[in-house]
Amino acid sequence: MMSGVGTLAKLPSGKIGKWVTLALWVLILGVLAPLGGKLNSVQDNQMSSWLPGDAESTQVLEITERFHSSNEIPAIVVYEKPSGLTQGDLTAIAEHTAKFGELERVDRDVIGPIPSQETPAPQAAQVIVPFNAGDDGWAKLPDLVEQLDKAAQIDGTGMTVHVTGPAGMGADQAKAFEGIDGTLLYAALLVVIVALLITYRSPILWLLPVLSAGAALFAAQGVIYLLAEYAGLTVNGQSAGILTVLVFGAGTDYALLLVARYREELRRHEDRHEAMAFALHRAGPAIWASAATVIVGMVCLVFASLNSTSGLGPVAAIGVGVGLLAMVTLLPALLVICGRWLFWPVRPSFGSADHTETGVWAKIGGGIARRPRVVWVVTALLLGVFALGSLTLKADGITNAGSFTGDAPESVVGDQVLARHFPAGAAQPIEVIAKADKADEVRAAFRTVPGVVPESIEEPQIKDGYALLQGTMVDSVDSDAGAATVDRVRAAVHQVPGAEAKAGGMAAILHDTNQANTDDRNLIIPLVLVVVFLILAGLLRALVAPLVLIATVVLSFFAALGISAFFFNQVFDFQGADPSFPLFVFVFLVSLGIDYNIFLMTRIHEESKQWGTRRGALIGLSATGGVITSAGLVLAGTFAVLATLPLVAFAQIGFTVAVGVVLDTIIVRGILVTSLTLDIGRWMWWPHRLSGKRDVEPEEVTTDREVTALSTEK
Repeated sequence: MMSGVGTLAKLPSGKIGKWVTLALWVLILGVLAPLGGKLNSVQDNQMSSWLPGDAESTQVLEITERFHSSNEIPAIVVYEKPSGLTQGDLTAIAEHTAKFGELERVDRDVIGPIPSQETPAPQAAQVIVPFNAGDDGWAKLPDLVEQLDKAAQIDGTGMTVHVTGPAGMGADQAKAFEGIDGTLLYAALLVVIVALLITYRSPILWLLPVLSAGAALFAAQGVIYLLAEYAGLTVNGQSAGILTVLVFGAGTDYALLLVARYREELRRHEDRHEAMAFALHRAGPAIWASAATVIVGMVCLVFASLNSTSGLGPVAAIGVGVGLLAMVTLLPALLVICGRWLFWPVRPSFGSADHTETGVWAKIGGGIARRPRVVWVVTALLLGVFALGSLTLKADGITNAGSFTGDAPESVVGDQVLARHFPAGAAQPIEVIAKADKADEVRAAFRTVPGVVPESIEEPQIKDGYALLQGTMVDSVDSDAGAATVDRVRAAVHQVPGAEAKAGGMAAILHDTNQANTDDRNLIIPLVLVVVFLILAGLLRALVAPLVLIATVVLSFFAALGISAFFFNQVFDFQGADPSFPLFVFVFLVSLGIDYNIFLMTRIHEESKQWGTRRGALIGLSATGGVITSAGLVLAGTFAVLATLPLVAFAQIGFTVAVGVVLDTIIVRGILVTSLTLDIGRWMWWPHRLSGKRDVEPEEVTTDREVTALSTEK
């Protein structure tokens, strides 16, 4: 009975194979799940470690380790009193400052207090506290900053106290990531459960896809932990958070497609094991191909020069790969173990009718078939109008103050106070490294640079043949003016012959990170398009269809950016977006958007062999429309939960991917691709032999009732 079914499809659906599959997954989870719980311990959220090795600021970091530990993160305590600090206030600050050196992990001299320069009395004073955060610095920073904040409080003086600087900002970032795994996991679970309850209308069936997705997540986290711990894979809070939503979103998508085909086969086969084998055999190629597209798209990120971006590629690819394996092995085994009763109250009994063939998408297809060219032209123009909004997207970086949603955290408030009374770059000086024998010449060149406070450049520190110079910038380190100052400093010190001078520091790190993001975007976007085209060409054995599909997804990407830019600028009032934002969104939307086109076009390809391309398009749309729409809404919902985190970068990625997925599943795949297929006809498959199969003319395409009749003859 199953002679036409491959061996791989028989294994998890067999009467013995289902139990073997379940036992293997229990064993896998027993090994990997405990390791996955340690993933947070190997996260690296320090921006300096994300830079490529050849970046100038990276080279400066390596040399400055000779002068101070690379784990040193300064905190700045800023005291403010608008009416002016009295001598008594300054004395009280000095007394507290003396105690800061006794705090945990303060192993160098505390600097300050340094009063501001207002007259007749200073209105603020700053104290620099150098923490040695150690290897666990990111996780430890909130505790270190909290103890400093308590020690810095002075009652009864009318002064306000804030802790800012790199340590304060790092602590607030770390707090934003606290509980991220639990927050995202529970939010994604809620979205998936609600969506599956609505889709299946069964109080039980939703449980198996959720269990399978959860198993995939724990297994993927275990694999990623091993690679981060022993193979040097860069994992940060961003990639770990995206892993959660991607595994649940993509995994549930594959589950929906498999269960939909299984439901069809249960109506055609009396034995549920046989029905599952045929479901895997017929739906499997599309699921494997769509997952492969996402995986390869993510793997393209490894070519990025920025470690945080290149690290996201393997993390996401592993998540999707393990999710795929769970949905084509564990889920089928669980489904056949449990039987048809899972679908209660609407059990797909043998020989019963499939009502999806007369559903909403069959009617939509019939409407599109009447004037397909008008439909695709109008749809493309509408998406084009949305795409114009992408020109207003400000993806040139955001400041620390603009990187949080909601109320400004303590470090941002302190930074604003600091900027009111001191040069904006005082907290994080620009650092210049040069050969020791050229130190005076480099210092002279450094002091002439506009945007640097000349008096702040003191005598160089000399060690191991190198000189370290530090200077305060007039502008904030995360501003455009600060980046311009970095360029001017580099241009000046590079001209000193034989000095081998290089400029680094936080302003340079931010500048080099933005430049690396731009370079990565220009490299990876074309690479992803080429790779996706090759996968589609191999799957569909055609050239026209892949070009059409890629064009529609790219149009959808720009439309999603345009819609998002409007909301970012006019509704949410975001300051801007990180330079990596367009690249991440592009990779996710193109890879995931092509997913839905693969699901649709493989079904159309299958139906076209019997009914011709135009009739096959309507049959394919009516058969897959409902499940693909459900899958898209699940994926959009899981990405939308990223907006629950208090970080603008997460909120923007989640919002834009959610918008793009909805556009892909409903507008692009359901309307634009279908109408283009109806208009182009059999030439969609050129040069495959299917392009030579006679097809009806557009005006001869059957109505939805006739298409339904044809499809039920199968």
